[in-house]
Amino acid sequence: MPPTSRVTPVPTLFRFGRSLSRSPLMQQVLAALSRLAQTELTITVVGETGTGKDVIAHAIHDHSPRCAGPFVVFDCGAVAASLAESELFGHERGAFTGATVSYSGAFERANGGTLFLDEIGELPMELQPLLLRALENRGVRRVGGNEYRPVDVRVLAATNRDLPACVKARTFREDLFFRLAAALVPMPALRQRLEDLPLLIPGLLADLGFPDTVMTDETLACLSAHSWPGNVRELKNTLASALAFADGGTLKPEHLHFMQSVNQPRPLEELMLGGKSLSSLERLAIEQTLMQCGGNKSVAAQSLGISTSTLYEKLKKFGMRS
Repeated sequence: MPPTSRVTPVPTLFRFGRSLSRSPLMQQVLAALSRLAQTELTITVVGETGTGKDVIAHAIHDHSPRCAGPFVVFDCGAVAASLAESELFGHERGAFTGATVSYSGAFERANGGTLFLDEIGELPMELQPLLLRALENRGVRRVGGNEYRPVDVRVLAATNRDLPACVKARTFREDLFFRLAAALVPMPALRQRLEDLPLLIPGLLADLGFPDTVMTDETLACLSAHSWPGNVRELKNTLASALAFADGGTLKPEHLHFMQSVNQPRPLEELMLGGKSLSSLERLAIEQTLMQCGGNKSVAAQSLGISTSTLYEKLKKFGMRS
């Protein structure tokens, strides 16, 4: 019977909402968010697709003084530009063809609670000044209406875009960026906190309807070796496909049929390494291993097949932070 892995409580865990982490990098983020949640600051969570920015937004709301109020999500990238103004600010009856009744937009529905603007970087340029005005005036005017409607809303936002670069490219208003950037929080990618895999997997398996499923240590090692360009979302999809092939409640390496990714590094023997200095290759291997291990130097040294003291010597040699 192959050894299996279950999540077991260990010291130095930090929980915020549904997020549980032993990664020092992720713990810093969660600790900051737990304090920011108690304020009325506008928080913008920035991170790659699939890192769980929506989960974090829910946690901020749930740990805020507004937790008893509504939590309304407005996906800026999922609404047609022609409908976005109405969906965000509402409209009056007769405002346009098809507007047969008055409609409360996302701002009004979130009154007394939290409005989460997901994928804020996708908001059409023509709507950005209207959003800025609503944030500054704490009120909205519906499409086709003249009445000013005050709203009491705490705004959260999320994006996978580089907003300062968007400002520079003139696709995102600078004044709106500074209004949203009161607290700009970067969300770590999964490859930067691989030590959290044993904590993430049981929750994902439960979400998929298989809370009692376990996995062999070899399976966990395979998952830990993956670069996860799709982050937690890719991990969940990988587990979902693996469960279709698993029998007896145990996930094994052979069940991971669909883990390969076009963004996954090629095998070492396929890489074009000829002509490169050994020193540059050694430095790159150390950098990537430290990233995969979330900065844990003892684990990184073990992965590299060297002692921790030797790793520190090499970090000093290459002028890398130790």
